[in-house]
Amino acid sequence: MRKVLYILGHLSDEDVDWMARRGRHLDLESDSILVREGVPLDDLFIVTAGRAAVEVNGLGRIASLGAGEIVGEMSFVDSALPSATVRADGRCTLLAIDRREVKARLAEDPGFAGRFYKAMAMFLADRLRGTVDRMKAGPGQALAGQQIMEDELDEDVLDQVSLAGARFERLLHALARSA
Repeated sequence: MRKVLYILGHLSDEDVDWMARRGRHLDLESDSILVREGVPLDDLFIVTAGRAAVEVNGLGRIASLGAGEIVGEMSFVDSALPSATVRADGRCTLLAIDRREVKARLAEDPGFAGRFYKAMAMFLADRLRGTVDRMKAGPGQALAGQQIMEDELDEDVLDQVSLAGARFERLLHALARSA
């Protein structure tokens, strides 16, 4: 859940409302493939409920994503093909936003672009730090006590947690009304 706080904490209410209006509600059955490794993506996704498994050819399952996680962000930022397959791990619901619409909004609204890319940078930095910490700890070992744990937040984000949480709730309600 904390991942969506990086995004929604930096976007404005208007930005979040736009995402809710432009996004599509997806309800996936277990094992449905959302992203296929090496295949271009048309959407950027936010997991709104349930879980999704991240798998890489030759490595197997490398991560599990829950509510508030973003999917397809790396390919959105660098336009490279997806480096993993993401599938529903049980029933999973998502908000899908057409990447062409996001790119058009980024081009026409510099304020949105600045907020969006700052949020993405923070989100990706957090994901990279978590990956490095897990690699340092090694299989079966715990992270050092001073490391930011999965349910903790960076102090820079704490100021916006309440606002981001309220925005996520609003986004979920908007999706429920449109479904």
